[in-house]
Amino acid sequence: MSKMTAKVPVSVLIPALNEELNLPACLESVARADEVFVVDSQSSDRSIEISEQYGANVVQFHFNGRWPKKKNWSLENLPFRNEWVLIVDCDERITPELWDEIEEAIKDNDFNGYYLNRKVFFLGKWIRYGGKYPDWNLRLFRHKSGRYENLNTEDIPNTGDNEVHEHVILQGNVGYLKEDMLHIDFRDIYHWLQRHNRYSNWEARVYYNLLTGQDDSGTIGANLFGDAVQRKRFLKKIWVRLPFKPLLRFVLFYFIRLGFLDGRAGYIYGRLLSQYEYQIGVKLYELRKFGGQLNVNTNPQINDSKTNSEPIKVKL
Repeated sequence: MSKMTAKVPVSVLIPALNEELNLPACLESVARADEVFVVDSQSSDRSIEISEQYGANVVQFHFNGRWPKKKNWSLENLPFRNEWVLIVDCDERITPELWDEIEEAIKDNDFNGYYLNRKVFFLGKWIRYGGKYPDWNLRLFRHKSGRYENLNTEDIPNTGDNEVHEHVILQGNVGYLKEDMLHIDFRDIYHWLQRHNRYSNWEARVYYNLLTGQDDSGTIGANLFGDAVQRKRFLKKIWVRLPFKPLLRFVLFYFIRLGFLDGRAGYIYGRLLSQYEYQIGVKLYELRKFGGQLNVNTNPQINDSKTNSEPIKVKL
């Protein structure tokens, strides 16, 4: 069998929910994997049909509203036939060059996992500046050695059933691969806004936990002198205490980290990130006002006698 068609002894895990637009390109990009699991959350579109057409194993995940979420549940329960697992989101692509590197990397017994760098595309353009690149994610690892951290956000509604910004805690040495993974979402700005509205619930709880000094055992931890992800976590502890974060986020992205070099796509992305930061701040205020809960209905007793009076007459 030629190198181009040889299967790489890796099990791919793809979490999915109504991803019929992204799945074909994603599944084509992981065709070199020995096996592929699509873990679905009762999609109502053609996600299941498309996954089966590409020969993937489709497994249904039913979220109980608590822990574990989809990826950790999959790591615990799926019958992987390979030692190595590669976690790929539906809007991500594994290039042939990255597959070649993965094939060689998993032969090294000194490492239990590898960080993959990700290129984010927005409005058809690679967002190279603004701090979006490099974007390291621990996605390739020996599945028995790694699990996603629990940031204690699962009691916040509308955050979804999948680990989004949680990171993998891995036992053993970790390396970095040179070739990039691509992040290309085929859906429109509406879906970007919809997704980040959900993400902001999650982020607000993370901010709240940091501000209230919640124990971070069981997470990757925050360390200025650690790896790239731990440094980000350390800086976030400072970030959550700063004023004017929506404005600061735009200035940081667009001017300090040169996001303007990405043209109009960079400007739009920076404005959306600023709006996203504002959403997080508003929801953080809600959490702090209602003792760590969102969407609280206090159902106050209304004593105003006018409330039960006759309907108001409106002159037309």
